[in-house]
Amino acid sequence: MKALCRLTLALLCASAFGQEITVAAAADMSAALPELAATYTKKTGQAVKLSFGASGNLTNQIRNGAPFDVFFSADEDYPQQLINEGLASKDTLYRYAVGRLVLWVPNKSPLDLSKLGIKALLDPSVKKISIANPATAPYGRAAAATLRHFGIYDQVSSRLVIGENIAQAAQFVESGNAQAGLVALSHALAPAMKHKGRYWTIPLDAYPTLNQAAVVLSKSKASDAARKFLDFLRSPEARSLLTSYGFSLPLQEHPDGVKTK
Repeated sequence: MKALCRLTLALLCASAFGQEITVAAAADMSAALPELAATYTKKTGQAVKLSFGASGNLTNQIRNGAPFDVFFSADEDYPQQLINEGLASKDTLYRYAVGRLVLWVPNKSPLDLSKLGIKALLDPSVKKISIANPATAPYGRAAAATLRHFGIYDQVSSRLVIGENIAQAAQFVESGNAQAGLVALSHALAPAMKHKGRYWTIPLDAYPTLNQAAVVLSKSKASDAARKFLDFLRSPEARSLLTSYGFSLPLQEHPDGVKTK
C-alpha cells in the first residue's frame, strides 16, 4: 500500500511538473525549435508540443480559439495584433531573433550565385521560383519586397510557386519542383538542406527586417509553464542554438517594451 501511495504521488508530481505546453510557431523555426524543445524537456521534464505554419494562419487559428499556449511569429506584427485584441499577454512579448532571407538553389544547378546574386533568377534555366505566401507569411512578404527592391518582380512573377509557408517553399525547391527559392536561412542551414544546395544571402536593405517575436497567449491553461519556456529562450544555450541556424540576436530592448534579453 505504501509503495502504491509513493508511486501515485510520484506520478502526480511528474504530471504537474511535466504539464504539456503547446507551441504554435512560424515555419522558419521548424528545424531549430524541435532541438530547443528537446533540450528544454531533457532539462526540466516539461513536455512541449509543436505546431508549425505561416504566422498569419496561426494568428487566425488563435483568434478562432486554437488551444495554444505560446506563439512564435516570424515578425512582431502578429503578436502585437493579438495583444491589442486581448488574446496575448503584453508583458511576455519577447523578440527572440532576427530572421534572414536567402536565395537557394540545388547543388546540380549551374547558376553561379556568388557572381549573379538575385539576377540568377533571370536565367532561362529557372522555370519556377518558390516563395512563401506573401499574404500570410512574413518571409513571403520579404521575398516579394526583395524582388521589387531589385526591380525584377514583374519579370519573374509568372514563374513564382507559392508555398503555404516558408517551410513548404523550401520543400518545393529542395524536391526539384522549383529551380530556385527565396527561403529562410534557417532552412538552408538545417540538416535536411545543408548539403543539398548552396545559397546567396539577400542584403538586409532589400526587405523589411524580420524581427521575430514570441508571446504567451491569454487563454493558456499552462501560462506559468509557458512563461518558463520563454525564459529558457533567453538562456545562452538557446541563443547559441538559434545563431547556429543563422538567426541574428536582438541587441537592445525595443522602445515599445519588447524584451530582448
